[in-house]
Amino acid sequence: MKTIFNFLFFIGISAVYAQNSLSGKITDTNNQPLLGVEIYSDQLHKGTITNEDGTYNLQNIPNGKVTFNFSFLGFKTIAKEFIFNNKNISFDVQLEESVFKIDEVIISTPFNKLQSENVMKVERLSARAIQKTGATTLAEGITNIAGVSQVSTGTSIGKPVIRGLSGNRVLVYTQGIRLENQQFGGEHGLGINDAGVAGVEVIKGPASLLYGSDALGGVLYIQPEKFVPENTTKLNVSQRYFSNTLGTNTSLGFKSSLKNWQFLARGTYAQHADYKTPDYRVTNTRFNEKDLKLGIGFHEKNFSSELRYNFNNSKLGLTEGIGEQTKETHLETPYQDIDNHIISLHNHVFFKNSKLDIDLGYTINNRQEFEEHHDHAEGETEEEHEEAEAALDMKLKTFSYNTKYHLPKFGKFEVLLGAQGLHQTNTNFGEELLIPNATVNDFGVFTTANFEWNDNTSLQAGIRYDNRGITTERHEVAHEDEIHVFEAIDKSYNSFTASFGAKTMLFNTITSRFNVASGFRAPNLAELTSNGVHHGTNRFEVGNNNLVNEKNLQFDLSLDYNSEHFELFANGFYNKLNDYIYLSPTGEVEDGAPVYTYLQENAKLYGGEFGFHLHPHPLDWLHLESSFEMVIGKQDNGNYLPLIPANTLKNTLRTEFSNEKWLPNGYASVSLHSYFKQDNISEFETATPAYNLVNLGVGGDILISKYTFTTSLTVNNLFDKKYINHLSRLKPDNIFNPGRNIVLGINFTI
Repeated sequence: MKTIFNFLFFIGISAVYAQNSLSGKITDTNNQPLLGVEIYSDQLHKGTITNEDGTYNLQNIPNGKVTFNFSFLGFKTIAKEFIFNNKNISFDVQLEESVFKIDEVIISTPFNKLQSENVMKVERLSARAIQKTGATTLAEGITNIAGVSQVSTGTSIGKPVIRGLSGNRVLVYTQGIRLENQQFGGEHGLGINDAGVAGVEVIKGPASLLYGSDALGGVLYIQPEKFVPENTTKLNVSQRYFSNTLGTNTSLGFKSSLKNWQFLARGTYAQHADYKTPDYRVTNTRFNEKDLKLGIGFHEKNFSSELRYNFNNSKLGLTEGIGEQTKETHLETPYQDIDNHIISLHNHVFFKNSKLDIDLGYTINNRQEFEEHHDHAEGETEEEHEEAEAALDMKLKTFSYNTKYHLPKFGKFEVLLGAQGLHQTNTNFGEELLIPNATVNDFGVFTTANFEWNDNTSLQAGIRYDNRGITTERHEVAHEDEIHVFEAIDKSYNSFTASFGAKTMLFNTITSRFNVASGFRAPNLAELTSNGVHHGTNRFEVGNNNLVNEKNLQFDLSLDYNSEHFELFANGFYNKLNDYIYLSPTGEVEDGAPVYTYLQENAKLYGGEFGFHLHPHPLDWLHLESSFEMVIGKQDNGNYLPLIPANTLKNTLRTEFSNEKWLPNGYASVSLHSYFKQDNISEFETATPAYNLVNLGVGGDILISKYTFTTSLTVNNLFDKKYINHLSRLKPDNIFNPGRNIVLGINFTI
């Protein structure tokens, strides 16, 4: 791996400076210059902003095809592809105002087009929009996207749910590589801090063609924050306070860019006490988190590279019910102590008419679980004392690669060839053994093509082959008076997947998208080999090494209508799953917990998301947004699937105002989230009553001298409602979700 790193950097450093440049002037439709328009290329990790006269100038651009995005708050984004060959290009453009959400360039799909041009519909939520929600964690913040929920254990642990599918059926990408932090466990959260995140993209539906196994239900693509424009240095400080958990989140960031190099660093510390319901605090739901993100970007003629590193340490309390009521933040047993290291290297090699992307990733995840304290032994240090308490100690190491070759564009055809894979090892060091030492190897090859039929119609199709090999060691586990033996396994899982999609305009006003895609998921280590109590889920889980691939076929139809003051959308889907893997109770009890084992059954999910956004004229400051989401999941035997979110109606009334002297970009909002009764339940669930939550938000940019302070005040669950979400892991113990939470945030950039 070291040789590869050195080779790739050698390519860039040994290259000669390119003579290409891009310059021009950006104005509005009244020919007035726009100050602060961002011109940025995700391929180069390079950009700039316009001056007071609306002009911009970017130097040292590599030869080949490079796409630049021209974006400005309140205006429609433009994505423009340029072909450079040792020349200077002048490009002037007028930006049109947009009262609705800004059109974004989608990174998670293969051809990086604007969402309006994309064949697949992808939802995106910016980092600023997430923070406006007052969410405690990133997993909670993305639930504001229609069709996305979370399985939660208190406020610290959340797993994303996309249209009723969760766990390993939803693949998470961060820093451009797949996240591998033992998320196959039901009680494991994302492990990604929202500081240093630019936004989140969500593919709702099978994306196995692009990403392989584990993308059967969709993809959560977390975008890291961008480097600052060329010849710019910025220092950023942000602080948030959470009343419910008495929590704080402090983040300090530094970014600087030179002609060929970009740098960034961000450190974050978060600390929370037990969360409070209207009646009590939930004992040992406290947690704290340390996060460090570093990045270096480099670009030269025909080459650009980006190296990023993220270290995250999370200490998460695991509640065992309602006990002593305190506001302490020190961890009590049981709790998890998780270290996660993510290293990613992204390289783009530009040829005359084509491009090669090489992405490498290395992840080290160390998960420790501490159960009962013991007395200090004579001469034992505090570090030795803590280490001795780790009953569960697993280390997961993953090396991943992703190569994509963009062939020269042939007429209206764009074609991409790719190969992806990983090598993963799981090693145990603790006394407790939930899953054995194991090795996983993935390899996949694929091709996909995009065809622009005309200005209004595009087609996209592709095919892929994958192989996953899993080997484990034989192990024995003592439970009470019995010895459980798990023989070694050596299995291989193969699959072909394909997809086809079309986008066109109906009646010249409605953007329609139709996609059909197959997906697959190989059984994970927990499903094959589990043999013990999972404290986060309060179950004794027993694996099944006879499981086969999950396979699915999903049909999606999306309709979007947009006018100057009204936006309407309707998304429908039908998802047929073969050999769906699920947990089923055996009726036995072991180590004080009910025993569950893994079984398979064919199933189906169907539903959709529907909504509108009204911006009435002449009330330009007023916005009314509404969305309804539903999903039904059933097995072919007639039983409902577990952990299916309740039907939800969300209504938001939002105003926007701006006083250029002291409060630009101001906003105020009130929202009503209505969760319907969920009585379509699996055999080991109970029905969940309906409830309503009211949230408030207000904020804006406060100008003091030449400095800008971005502020936000959010009140979630305004009326301190007693409720239990159907996807709460604490629901079987009848423990309420959090009560009223006042979140105050301030962000300051020098």
